[in-house]
Amino acid sequence: MSTVASASAVKDLREKTGAGLLDCQKALTEANGNIEEAITILRKKSGGKVDKLAGRATKEGLIESYIHVGGKVGVLLEVNCETDFVARNDDFKAFLKDLCLQIAAANPLYVSRDQVPEADLAKEREIATASLAGKPPAAVQKIVEGKLEKYYSTVCLIDQPFVKVPEKTVKDILGEAIAKIRENITIRRFTRYQLGN
Repeated sequence: MSTVASASAVKDLREKTGAGLLDCQKALTEANGNIEEAITILRKKSGGKVDKLAGRATKEGLIESYIHVGGKVGVLLEVNCETDFVARNDDFKAFLKDLCLQIAAANPLYVSRDQVPEADLAKEREIATASLAGKPPAAVQKIVEGKLEKYYSTVCLIDQPFVKVPEKTVKDILGEAIAKIRENITIRRFTRYQLGN
């Protein structure tokens, strides 16, 4: 049995997700008024929208800065979007602030996997296989792949657990921001400064 969503619940869901009025109403009806379940429904449906937006050019955006309390860690971050209108949007600015906080806290080295030098990957593979002598080749390959995944989640910003919501990755948060703002967003580059390094 489905229930009709109240106007306040629809408004609350729209503020949390940025989804359209009708989409929020349908999701709440499908979730029998449960906001958390409705958010999940909208996230599942917005996955296709995110994929459609991914190919669009991002030539606008902002450079955000962050200096951690005490002035010992600082971050400069460039994130691009499609229009200057979105670059001035409060949701976009909040997303950038969260990313700066992530970079300051988790100290990634690269934005994504494609930026990791092959020499670094070869070194990680060598380290991972060194202690696996005598194991079957198929097992070695799976263990090495698992260790590389862990390495990526340490050095690649996009693969790291998000500091504010550790059960999500930065990639998940980026997808949510794209779905909410309804424009393609690209994390272009960042620099993290630490006193003495």
